[in-house]
Amino acid sequence: MNIQGAVAIVTGASKGIGKAIALALAKEGARIAISARNQDSLRQVADTITVRGGECLAFTGDMASESSVAEFIDATVTRFGRLDILVNNAGIGNFRRIADMPTEEWDAMFNLNVRGMFLATREAIPHLRRSGDSFVVNIASLAGKNAFVGGGGYAATKHAVLAFSRCLMLEERNNGIHVVAVCPGSVNTAFFDSHQDISRARIENMLLPEDVAASVVHAIRMPGRAMVSEIDIRPSKPQ
Repeated sequence: MNIQGAVAIVTGASKGIGKAIALALAKEGARIAISARNQDSLRQVADTITVRGGECLAFTGDMASESSVAEFIDATVTRFGRLDILVNNAGIGNFRRIADMPTEEWDAMFNLNVRGMFLATREAIPHLRRSGDSFVVNIASLAGKNAFVGGGGYAATKHAVLAFSRCLMLEERNNGIHVVAVCPGSVNTAFFDSHQDISRARIENMLLPEDVAASVVHAIRMPGRAMVSEIDIRPSKPQ
């Protein structure tokens, strides 16, 4: 895809991976619509894009809410007239042993990580089909492929993201929609701020959000005859 002039939605774009993807796509010339719940942080990202000469729509809302998702997709198409790229990045992680996992934490992860992705994708599909050459990028995780203690809830949501992405790819590829699931390993973001047991050396060797963003841009820029359906990204020097 020629990203220049394309219209891209990035959910969960106020920080971390989502922010890096939004900035990277804007740098390539895409017109960007971003969403998150933190209005101040979201506005900072939008201001960065516009200061650099890009176009950006900032939408404050909860991507686990069906009405909020529908409003966001509609606002994007109303503003820009089309939709070519959907990046489902919004997500949360609560890490506890399954025996200690509160129901509300389990539900919160599935409501945003899985249900929110489904809602945004379903609302976007008619517009993506009209584009004729479009992308859905779902940010999964290597946690969706690898079991670990305390990850029963989070890993289950990311495994669901992978299954969803694989089915969506088969259903929509003949409609001109490319689907790619991106599975990063540990990324140095605020996601790990509460994990005081992680060593400084491990943090320094983690991936950066910009590494994930570069992979997303690369997948989108592949020739139309080729579809990258899944990307695993690991730190080159794990600790």
